[in-house]
Amino acid sequence: MKSERRDDRHYMSSVKIGPKGQIVIPKEARDMFGIGPGDTLVLLADKKRGIALQTAEMLNPLLKQVFSTLSGDDEEETE
Repeated sequence: MKSERRDDRHYMSSVKIGPKGQIVIPKEARDMFGIGPGDTLVLLADKKRGIALQTAEMLNPLLKQVFSTLSGDDEEETE
């Protein structure tokens, strides 16, 4: 599949799985999200919906919100 970019918001490409199970994120996609060497990505997987990669920075606000709503956050831990 050929790489395709319709605008600054959308990008699509295919990647191949290498012999070690690795993929290369195309340069255009890395540039689009400001991803560079040493950055951390979070892999989300669901058997019905597929696989998604997200930057940790984008997930941090969501995770903080989820954990802040869990009961017991304001209680001290007991041993």
